Order: sequence, then structure tokens, then C-alpha cells
Amino acid sequence: MGRVLPAASGTPHRMTTTSRTFTVTPPPATVLDYLKDFSHAEEWDPGTVSCTQIGSGPVTVGTQWHNTSKIAGNETELVYTLEEVADDHIVLRGENEQATAVDTITVVPHGTGSEITYHAELEMHGVAKLATPVMKLVFEKLGNDTEDDMVQVLDRLG
Repeated sequence: MGRVLPAASGTPHRMTTTSRTFTVTPPPATVLDYLKDFSHAEEWDPGTVSCTQIGSGPVTVGTQWHNTSKIAGNETELVYTLEEVADDHIVLRGENEQATAVDTITVVPHGTGSEITYHAELEMHGVAKLATPVMKLVFEKLGNDTEDDMVQVLDRLG
């Protein structure tokens, strides 16, 4: 759960964002290696029902996943792409006709473990933009739940 998504020229931009910073026991390299494989979202993202890599091979920039999520009782499918991998962060972008989601996860050393900042942006498209105010509330709750689950899962790695 970044970057500002470009708006079409002259189009007002309605985006929902949420950000959480927390610590875990494993070192940054372990955390980033685990999180860059987005199929693991099934373990740490409470909204994810399933997340399957499209194709095979190692996880690198450009790898994609088919993600099915259930949020506020509604199931949606997005294709996520690993857009960026660096020593201190990863960027994942999920897209479908109704929405674009960009998750930027920054991981830096904290003692013998890591400090994670998870920043998520959600931009609704077309008629779905009408749901943006409601999605803000849902997104904040999901941010809290994701933080709790991610801490539990990552601490088991360390």
C-alpha cells in the first residue's frame, strides 16, 4: 500500500492514500526478497483472496500477478506488476478498468531488524470515482489490518 499517478490532462484527480510505518525483526534484504514476490500477498494482505504469478520464472521487474481481492464485500480482480526493485524499496502497480493501485514499500535498517513504510494509493476510474469518499474509510481500515498481518508474517521470517 508511492508515487502520484498522472491524471489525464484537465481531469481532476481523486485518489485515496494510506500509509503505515512499523518495525519487524528480519533485516531489510530478507523483507524485500519476501515482499517482492506478490504471490505472498495471500499471507499478509487481508483483502487478497488469491494472487498467482502470471507465467513462470524468477521474480524481476515486469513480473505480473493475477490478484483477486475482496474489499467491503465486493470482489475485484487486478493485474499487478512489479514496477521497481531497489535496495530499500519495491513498487507494485495493480490495474483494472475501475481502479489503479500503487503500493510503495520502503524498507530500511532499524536496529537488527527493519522499519517498513507501506504507502498505498488507489485511484478510481469512470463511474467508480463516485465511491472514492467511501473507499477512503475502507482503505484506512484495510491499512490497519494489513500492518497487523504483515508484522506477524514477517516476524516469522526472522
